[in-house]
Parts: sequence; structure tokens; C-alpha cells
Amino acid sequence: MSATIYKSWPFQEAQKLQKRFKQPPTTPVRFETGFGPSGLPHIGTFAEVVRTTWVRHAFELFTGWPTELVAFSDDMDGLRKVPINMPNKEMLTENLGKPLCHIPDPFGECESYSAYMNNKLKEFLDAYHFEYHFQSSQEAYTRGDFNEGLSVILQKVDEINTLILPTMSAEKQQGWSPFFPICEQCGRIYSTRVIRYHPEDNTIDYACDRAEGLVKSCGHKGNVSVHNGHVKVGWKVDWALRWYSYEIGYEMYGKDLIESANLSGKITRIMGKQPPTGYFYELFLDEEGKKISKSVGKGLTIDTWVNYAPLESLLYYLFQNPRQAKRLYWGIVPKSVDEYLADLQAYPSLPAQKQPDAAAWQIFNKGANVPQYELSINFSLINNLISAVGTDDNEVILEYLKRYDPAADKYTDILRDLVHKGMNYYRDFILPNKHFRTPTNEERAMLQQVREKLVLYAGDNEDVLQSIPFEVAKANSVAPGDLFKMFYEVVLGQERGPRFGTFVRLVGKDRALTLLAEAIQRD
Repeated sequence: MSATIYKSWPFQEAQKLQKRFKQPPTTPVRFETGFGPSGLPHIGTFAEVVRTTWVRHAFELFTGWPTELVAFSDDMDGLRKVPINMPNKEMLTENLGKPLCHIPDPFGECESYSAYMNNKLKEFLDAYHFEYHFQSSQEAYTRGDFNEGLSVILQKVDEINTLILPTMSAEKQQGWSPFFPICEQCGRIYSTRVIRYHPEDNTIDYACDRAEGLVKSCGHKGNVSVHNGHVKVGWKVDWALRWYSYEIGYEMYGKDLIESANLSGKITRIMGKQPPTGYFYELFLDEEGKKISKSVGKGLTIDTWVNYAPLESLLYYLFQNPRQAKRLYWGIVPKSVDEYLADLQAYPSLPAQKQPDAAAWQIFNKGANVPQYELSINFSLINNLISAVGTDDNEVILEYLKRYDPAADKYTDILRDLVHKGMNYYRDFILPNKHFRTPTNEERAMLQQVREKLVLYAGDNEDVLQSIPFEVAKANSVAPGDLFKMFYEVVLGQERGPRFGTFVRLVGKDRALTLLAEAIQRD
């Protein structure tokens, strides 16, 4: 099947990947994602895995070729500083500079620091049913997966140094080497430096005499093999080593790593192989448009998102143009859920050949189990209802929704989940910010006119109901937008809200009249 009939970015990426093969490969095409186990997996980890999975889905659809996703954990990396949210800081400080896989677990649950983080990564990926092959860096180095590549790097060390050194500051160039030996005496990796290379027998001489921040050195000198886990290489070289050894076909990376990816690609070519097809994505930002920092802990996490909205709405949000920076904060949640539900509603009407371009096709197992949703009810409407009714009883809200749209009976489970999450969102983000403004005398008069017209109207046509505030605004020479803003602030205690006609049909005429009366009488 040709990818040219599809327009979505995963298929465009899949088409780029296919072009690297002159004939069908004899082994599965490998996709890779990377994880740094110095901290817990986060929303960036999730986004990279899920987006890579979507490209993998697209690639499989039109090539029919088998694929494999390698989730690689760089647990041979050293610990440079103690994370602020970790227990046993004194123990961790004593182990600074050692590979994460050789540092005790500060939580006391696993055999090492990185084993704890790796387990969390696997739990994280398994919870969302990703298909992947987990690969530990320690296991790969020790098992000899990288031995051939490490020998090539040792043979071509001068050429690699000539490429990398100009990209570094003069201070960092001093004594730099692609190889980071693990000191045989103190076990540190960031305190060592290479003294001499011996490509003839795949060994290097080193000294443990470098000071870096709080990282200690022991003064030991030795000679070690570059094979089987006695050394690791710096991460830009390590990236190339993985690509070379595992023949990775595709990998994504953040915009901040474009130069590093280009450099790693050049190293891969020096080593004699082709780097993977790459794709950079924009970074996640907080509400103020600043890059989200794991150490500061700002922004949404996956756990908090699914407390307030369906996971699928997050997936829908991540599907939208990865080249556009994404703001992750509480205010985007309702809009994201609304857009996800609209996409779900539109999916059945798409021609079969267009469905793979839809987010729903990717989210629901290549279109295998896309749920139906044919309701006029979205998340914003549910939030407005919760706010207007003023109850914390989920079943009461559900009954209101069924009266608003009789078809809701067919989707009770979906709606019950949306109401539950909407109630969480309301308690944490809407209720604390509610402020019912006292109306002016002129505003009281307009609200009274709205109420009187509503009393006189016996029907429930949404368009007729919607015309009531427009008539009142016109009669009082007030811009309709100003009247609606006043209505939201005085009647609902918030800056924005639903269309008036929708609001009345949703809460019912009696409840709407009560809310108007309370607002008119408020001092």
C-alpha cells in the first residue's frame, strides 16, 4: 500500500523511512526510544514512545514489513548530582560519579538505582500497553553487544576526536576522550581520563584523577579492555554506538538535541554505517511558555492528566503536529477532551482510506477498536453543568445529561467516566477560582428582563432560548458580548461559559430561573 494517499505526519515519516531500503529487509526494522534513568519516566518519555509507535503503525500498514521498538535505558551513565526528590541523599552523594547501575537503590527496593528506575519505566510502558523490547545499557555493554562497535571507535578515535573537539569549549577539550573507563578501584566513571589507546589489543590506559563538582577521584591508574562493560562512551558517541550495533532505522529526539543527533549521525558514518531516519519534535512548555523542567516539577504529569481527563484525550493532544511546541497546564485539558470527542464522533463518517490519518485510528490499535460516540455532550458542557448545578453527586449530573440528550443512555459508561473526571477538575481548578460578582443596578435590570422572558417562553428550542439575551441586549443598547460576560460573572461566577440556550436546556428552565433570581438578589 502506498503512503502517498495518507497526509498525517506519522505516514509522512514512515514514507521517509521506507526510502532508506532498496529492498525489503530480512530482519525487523528497528525503532528506538531512549530513557535516562537518573529520574522517573515522565510525560516526555511517554510522548516519545507513543509518537514513535504511531510511525511504526503507519510503516507496518503500507510496507507489511515486521518492526521492533527498542526502549533503551542508558543505565551505564554516571550520576552527576543528587536529584532533589530522592531519599538517602547522603548515600547518593557518596556514590556521585558512579554508573547508575552500580549505585544502591535509594528506595531500598531493587538491586541498584537504575534497576528501580528501569522497573518504573517498564511498569509505565506496560500500563499503557506499548509493544517494546526493553534494553539496558549495562546489559548491552556487559553482554558484548557493543564490542564490535567499540573496537571500531578505538580504531577511529583520532577521526572522531577531530569531529567532536571543535564543538566543545577549550576547557572541556583538555583530556577529553570518547571512552569513559570505570575505575577498577573506586568504581567511578566521571573521575577517569584516558592516557593512551591500544587499538591492537582493544585496551586503554587510564588514570582516576579528575575532579568534577562533588565527584571524587582515587588516583588509581590502570589498563582495561574496552569490551564487555569495562568502559562506556560519551553519550553522543553512545548514541552512534547504539545505532551502529543495533542497526536502528528510526529515532525521534527533542528540538534541543538536533545538533547532537547530527553529530551522532556523522560518527555513525565514520564507523561505516548509515544513521537512522530522524525526526525532531518541539519541547513541552508550561503555562508561561517556558520549557518544563523535571527538577522543578512544573507542568502536567500523566497521572494527573488521567485524574482529570481520559488518557485518550492526552494521546489526541500529543498526536497534533509534534513540530509545534505543546503547553502542558491545567487550562488545556477541557479543550483537549472536547477535540478528542469531536474526532471520535467524526471517525465513522470518514472514508475507509482516510481513517488511518485520523488520531483515533492510531489511538485505538490501528482502527481495530475505535469506540462509537454520537452525542452532543462534550467535556466543557459537563463542566458547565457541574458548575451550574452545584452538586458533587455524579449520578445527579448523569441524570441531567440524559435529559439533555436522550441518546446518552447508550453511552453511560463513557459519560460516567467523564463526569467523574469532570468533578475532579471542577473541585481542583474551577471551584477555588469561582467568584460571584455583585451586579450593578443596570445589570440587575437586564438579568430581570432575561428572567421574565424565560418565564414566558414555554418551549425548549435552543435557538429561541439563545435569542432571549440578544433581545435584552438590543433593548438596552448593550453589546451582546458584554451582556454574556456579565451573565457568566454574576450568575455562574466565572469568566466564560456555555451558550445561553445550551445552558438553559442543560440545567433545565427551573434551575436557570433559580440561578437568575439568586444573582438578581445578591448584595
